Amino acid sequence: MHDDLRPGLRYRHSFAVPDSKTVPALYPEADEFAAMPQVFATGFLVGFLEWACILALKPYLDWPREQSVGTHIDVSHEAATPPGLTVTADVELTAVDGKRLVFRIEASDGIDVIARGTHERFVIDRERFDARLAKKRR
Repeated sequence: MHDDLRPGLRYRHSFAVPDSKTVPALYPEADEFAAMPQVFATGFLVGFLEWACILALKPYLDWPREQSVGTHIDVSHEAATPPGLTVTADVELTAVDGKRLVFRIEASDGIDVIARGTHERFVIDRERFDARLAKKRR
């Protein structure tokens, strides 16, 4: 992790919502999801917010040896977004505590603010992370 990674870092990321990121596509095995409205799924929204934070951090990490993993998210999903609209996430790094990083996050779809909250990530050494994971697989 580079020494110049500090609170105040801001990043904006946009993504056009395809049909494949709507509620019916979230768990194709679940008839309950298949019956729901075709709008941007909260599960995919969370992934989109994580993606924005990863992109914000990437220039400050020794990628791909160093990466970051999400450890906590506290986010509202305030408005439905149909496929075809572009969602934009604005993220701001608000705290750096060793390898623990906290972001303020907000997203909109060009009409409404669709999400706000915070997201915590930890910087990992990918090789050590994979080694610990391998022990769980035994």
